[in-house]
Amino acid sequence: MQGEVLAVCRHPEHGFSKPCTAHITLLAGLGVEGDAHMGTTVKHRSRVRQNPDQPNLRQVHLIAAELLDELQQQGFAVAAGALGENVTTRGLDLIHLPRGTVLHLGAQAEVEITGLRNPCNQIEAFQPGPLAAVLGRDEAGNLVRKAGIMGIVRAGGVVRPGDTIRLTLPPLPYHKLERV
Repeated sequence: MQGEVLAVCRHPEHGFSKPCTAHITLLAGLGVEGDAHMGTTVKHRSRVRQNPDQPNLRQVHLIAAELLDELQQQGFAVAAGALGENVTTRGLDLIHLPRGTVLHLGAQAEVEITGLRNPCNQIEAFQPGPLAAVLGRDEAGNLVRKAGIMGIVRAGGVVRPGDTIRLTLPPLPYHKLERV
């Protein structure tokens, strides 16, 4: 299974959207160089209030471009980086990969998937309506979070639009992604 990096984004301050750039540098054990969420301990503001010493399992946020396509078809004005992701991908069903999958981005970078992004109410301040659109239900009625996945950087490297994404699945049994 293989995908592609469509866009890379970072922002040094906490906010909702992130501007796209020509490349990002992933730093092992830290995250995206120059991004507000970089660090070994949690940086997401609501998580810091709960416990600032918890490990940062949200160093890198990835969203599938297919979700952006779906939102655009529903009338939402979204583009790469608009929902706060660091990496926009195409060709991978990110939210259905098992926990522990390693994404090989470009020549050197590796990101281990830790879980699902839990969309928050900030998305409604971005523009009204997308919160309901990034939450769904499966056939059994279970909540499906479609707002992307989170990961930690296992190996650093530069990531650019156009880079290939390869997967290494974890050993069996696979564990379904849960919110982190």
